[in-house]
Amino acid sequence: MPTLTLFPGRPGVQGPVCELLCVPQEEEAVNRRLWGGCLGAVVMTAWACGGSNEPTSPTTGNDIDNIPPVTRPEPDAGTQPDAGTEPDAGTEPDAGTEPDAGSEPDGGSEPQPDAGSGPVEGPWPTDAVTNYSSRYNISRVQAVGVDAAHNIWLLDGDRIGVLRADSRQVVWTRSPIGQAQGGFGPDRAATGSTVICGGSAGRAYVGYATTDLRADPDFPGLQPNYIVSPNECYQPDPAQPCFPYSHRRLQYYRQGDVDVVRLDGSGQIVLEEHLHQSVRNTTDANGNPRVQTGPRRLDDVHNLGIRNSNDHHFDEDRSILSCVTVMHGRDEGDVYVGSNHGVTRIRGLEYSSHRHPVWLNEKGSQMAGYTYGLGIAQDGDVLIANEWMFGIVTPTPRHGDWDNMDKRVNLMKVESSYLPQLNSISEFDSWRGFQQTTDGRYYLGSKDHGLWEMTITWASNQAQTGTRLTGANAEQNAALQNINALAATGDGSLYIGTDRSGLWRLTPLKTLEKVADVSGSRVRQLIYDPRVTPAALYVLTDKGLTVLRGN
Repeated sequence: MPTLTLFPGRPGVQGPVCELLCVPQEEEAVNRRLWGGCLGAVVMTAWACGGSNEPTSPTTGNDIDNIPPVTRPEPDAGTQPDAGTEPDAGTEPDAGTEPDAGSEPDGGSEPQPDAGSGPVEGPWPTDAVTNYSSRYNISRVQAVGVDAAHNIWLLDGDRIGVLRADSRQVVWTRSPIGQAQGGFGPDRAATGSTVICGGSAGRAYVGYATTDLRADPDFPGLQPNYIVSPNECYQPDPAQPCFPYSHRRLQYYRQGDVDVVRLDGSGQIVLEEHLHQSVRNTTDANGNPRVQTGPRRLDDVHNLGIRNSNDHHFDEDRSILSCVTVMHGRDEGDVYVGSNHGVTRIRGLEYSSHRHPVWLNEKGSQMAGYTYGLGIAQDGDVLIANEWMFGIVTPTPRHGDWDNMDKRVNLMKVESSYLPQLNSISEFDSWRGFQQTTDGRYYLGSKDHGLWEMTITWASNQAQTGTRLTGANAEQNAALQNINALAATGDGSLYIGTDRSGLWRLTPLKTLEKVADVSGSRVRQLIYDPRVTPAALYVLTDKGLTVLRGN
């Protein structure tokens, strides 16, 4: 496919050309199917990138009922994965950097589940319904997670707690730690905490939000997310002066991202580290396998946080908006986090970042929305849904392959798609949940547009088929209008967490019923855990945490 220079005079910054990208807005409905065929061929190579202008960052303040607001994202810069720069030097540090003193990364080795392990009863009540907030005196909570030892992790602003499986007691941090230590604000390490996910026994991952990077008046023309390294003068355009290193801009690496916390020997919650160990499986000039890490320390910044695994200069994934722990299958224990830009895969203390479904606007620029909808399919596929688009990826066992765009490596059942039955590609779909039930059907939940069943046509088709689910009466229709979370359970049900009408269940027979035993009108989060028997469904609402067993 021919290419078009998006920024005249800037070699190496190019984007695909497609005549239908220039169709006027009023003609879009007529040509919608053609858009799908044309754009499907364009964006399938644009799941990973190296630079973007992103939307205004989410803010949470002190109101845990405030879902971070979403404004229309600015277009990506339309760059190729490395944005015209040379790739990282692999395990060798960049000039002027010092390598970490820790162990070498394994490049994304395969997970090692316990041989013959299966669901256990676990330490918690097996009653059909238990209100954990009242039973275990759990106070205000904005997010929950469950680790491999069945500890239940709790997040409340700058506090991190855990309901310990051994003592059945809640332990909270004595003072803020990690990104919360200096308080929240635009000039601090984070503007607020967002999500928490359980990891291995006694470990959890905490997500934080921060500001997005905008054009810098001190460096006009510099891609906002590009951080020039020490001893570097970045010159994307040979006809223009290079951009020098800025110690002020280097500090952006410190903001947002993910803290890894754990229970120490005394049973207290401590910071293990701010996640920063990137791995990417690639090859050297001779075709031999190598692990690309990039630097982990630059000047006085000893921890770079999450940056693009294909080029550490780009700090794009800054605000973490969603997370999911893999609780079954080959990759059990892996964690995926969705951000203001894409999806990052985490295993232990290493990550691979990132990939995302996108579409291209009429100028050929990538449009990547906030990722709030993350799920794991019945076969272990990763289900990704952002403000506009959704995709389905079959990950390899080696997590260092995650951002590899070769479709022979990471297969994609759906590359980058939307539902034309809902609205046009340029309008927000506001997806908040993406699940697959045991009968193989896919469901998407929107905060504004209700519940949809998605039928796959073919992988590269940008316009998949959607059918909106409606209720049998006015109450059910109203309940399905605004959805915050979805969870598919082992009995074939789909649980639906609504914004105003509590918890609902789509039965295996596809009838809709209200779950009356769960208090609260606003469902914030659903977690299905099949690692215990009976299986557990964690339901976090505006009235607290309830757990259903036996689903």
